Amino acid sequence: MTNAITIHEHGGAENLRWESVDVGEPDVGQVRIRQNAIGLNFIDIYMRSGLYPLPSLPAILGMEAAGIVESVGPDVGEIAVGDRVAYCMVPGAYAENRLVSAEKLLKLPDDIDDKTAAAMMLKGLTAHYLLFRSYAVQPGDQILVMAAAGGVGLMLCQWGRHLGAEVIGCVGSESKAELARANGAHHVILYDQENIPQRVRDITDGKGVAVSYDSVGQATFEASLDSLRPFGVLVTYGNASGPVEPFSPAVLAPKGSLYVTRPTLATHTATRELLTEGAERLFRVVGDGTVGIAINQIHALSETATAHRDLESRVTTGASVLIP
Repeated sequence: MTNAITIHEHGGAENLRWESVDVGEPDVGQVRIRQNAIGLNFIDIYMRSGLYPLPSLPAILGMEAAGIVESVGPDVGEIAVGDRVAYCMVPGAYAENRLVSAEKLLKLPDDIDDKTAAAMMLKGLTAHYLLFRSYAVQPGDQILVMAAAGGVGLMLCQWGRHLGAEVIGCVGSESKAELARANGAHHVILYDQENIPQRVRDITDGKGVAVSYDSVGQATFEASLDSLRPFGVLVTYGNASGPVEPFSPAVLAPKGSLYVTRPTLATHTATRELLTEGAERLFRVVGDGTVGIAINQIHALSETATAHRDLESRVTTGASVLIP
């Protein structure tokens, strides 16, 4: 038996339970992991609330973690007992121990510790597909990053600047503005105090940005569209303020023949090739210090409800990590 955070019905953070579960031994292609650090992400809240319905209940939430391989099942190739590993997009992470398919695991380099790995896998691979696939940033591009002081946002600011982009970050407070600037944003816009599209036009000499990476959703969708240059791309990849309402594609024409895409990390890690391509780039930029991982909140796994409330209230910055 091991302890885990479970839900028996969708709803608020009060539905999270700390209880014993049976893990069992690894089957064919599986390994058992002792988890040392677990990442907290908005997708966990979406699943808890029912915005992203789970296939069955009760369920263990959480999508990423890092730890040590305790045992391996038959037909496991490169992963061995004692290996330090991490994963993301594998439901059931909120547990002290668990089983994971070896195909979903990545061996950790020695220069990346467990807390950093747990904080960076889902957010870092999200930043990777945004910058390299959803809209491939080119040197000289002007880009807009919503929620620039969040976990993904801070990585987008750093990595985007490294790729040669001029980064404009949107945040909710002066303290978050300072954090975004310290992590690579050339310009910062305050959501509640400034007109986002107008400020973007001022910064870009009236042209608009090549792309808006928007995880806020409903509250910033129009502002993102109105900030784009002709043929610009709105990548809406999150729903922190609620899901985007249905809209007519006809609105994209007069705004400059724009593009809108709604990607998910699940698609971008669906094959081993896609997963390892992103992980290799991510490990490189974190390992050499190009992208720093800001872990600004640490909670005991048993206190996950508090961590969820803080994340929902948008009082957090950077990444939050749960410790079993």
